[in-house]
Amino acid sequence: MAEFSIGVDLGGTNLRAAAIDRDGNVLRKTSGGTKLSAGREAVIDDIVASIVKLRDRLGADGLVGAGIGVPGFIVIEKGLVVGSPNLPGFEDFPVRDEIESRLNAPVILENDANAAALGEKWMGAGRGVNDLVLLTLGTGIGGGVISGGKVLHGFVGMAGEVGHITVNPAGNPCGCGNRGCLEKHASATAVVATARMLGLGDQITSEGVYRLALKGNESAKRVFESMGSALGIALANLVNIFNFPLYLLSGGVLPAWDYFAPTMFRELETRSFTYKKTRTRIDKAILGNEAGLFGAAYLPLQAKDQAHK
Repeated sequence: MAEFSIGVDLGGTNLRAAAIDRDGNVLRKTSGGTKLSAGREAVIDDIVASIVKLRDRLGADGLVGAGIGVPGFIVIEKGLVVGSPNLPGFEDFPVRDEIESRLNAPVILENDANAAALGEKWMGAGRGVNDLVLLTLGTGIGGGVISGGKVLHGFVGMAGEVGHITVNPAGNPCGCGNRGCLEKHASATAVVATARMLGLGDQITSEGVYRLALKGNESAKRVFESMGSALGIALANLVNIFNFPLYLLSGGVLPAWDYFAPTMFRELETRSFTYKKTRTRIDKAILGNEAGLFGAAYLPLQAKDQAHK
């Protein structure tokens, strides 16, 4: 029987799962809401039910395992979520072991941005590249580092928190305790905050700022220039540290590329000698919100292949 794996993307709002084969073909998908208000047990029941539904349709014999991408800090070895404001009740709970015991199949827990980075490496804009960094530009900014084709975890699993690179020492206070973090200056939330500060309206959204920029509004354009500057500073640091060939950007703010990228590239040129002297690529990710599903599904396949080496 052909092998497949199941990737799960657990968000604060939606729970999605997909069965994907070794060639990256999506065999079946399922999705629903995340019932956080019903409590942790209800959410875990739903995760297990989603996996079982896909497994039973395709045949349990072919299942290699399940990968689950979750927002927050993960202690990889223990399969624990140790910090996730979007998933109340999950802190220090053995999510992986609980799901594994119910499925009787290998389960790997991973940070959602790391899973997305791995997905782009496997089936997205990073195909054929073994070393890359992905920045996910959304409500906050997540990141994942792929080194030698695998997620770079650090010693407990918290590497790749690129949203908390300092881009302005005197910048906006961040919930992490620092100030001037990248996500406070370049996320969709930051775009909205800057736009409101410039008088573009108290109810404006990041999409609204983009639409104003398209119409030629100079203040809206300045919002994205500010965002591009912060991104350029962060990317220059990443290029200088890693000297990887590829850095990818994804997320809901990507349509505004033409407005933030020129400033971003100018900052990069100014701040990274490595960038100026090498053929480093900064590009758009292509899998969108599917990246996390692909990456999560790839984890058990990759683990099996490593075990057989």
